[in-house]
Amino acid sequence: MELNLPARAETCAVTGQEFGEDEKVVSVLVREEGGEGLTRRDVRAAAAGELVVEGRVACRWVHLYKPKRAGENPERELKLTAENLFLTLADPSNELSVEEARLVQFMALMLERKRVLRPKGLNAAGTHQVYEHAGTKGRYEVPAGELSPEFFVAVQEQLSVLVGETKTAGA
Repeated sequence: MELNLPARAETCAVTGQEFGEDEKVVSVLVREEGGEGLTRRDVRAAAAGELVVEGRVACRWVHLYKPKRAGENPERELKLTAENLFLTLADPSNELSVEEARLVQFMALMLERKRVLRPKGLNAAGTHQVYEHAGTKGRYEVPAGELSPEFFVAVQEQLSVLVGETKTAGA
């Protein structure tokens, strides 16, 4: 699965002010009503409640803003693959909602099958599956949950927003 996204914003979508280094930013991927593709909205965490989104939200994540560095390849960042979406959402500093946790859990299963992630067992509390990324050797904890039919229906709806299909299961 590969998607093309607009570059991350340098300014807040709500306030219009520039982000500062290490400022907490909420990023949202949205398929807007009548829109051709996904759009990304970046907003200061403090102003996230004021963000009005018209369309279907695919996912959201919270991260610390880092300004672009000299020599950085912005074209590479625009390619959003399942792997780097997983790495973004599963970052330990990210605060996941129930929906994003479900998406991360599904992507971890998919990437495990592709041998991009290696399962390392449950964490000490038994609440998260630990995975090791084959390329970076980084470890990621993914919520451990039941893989029920309801889980897969909900993931299918999220994936349809990401890839642009508007039909629901059974339609």
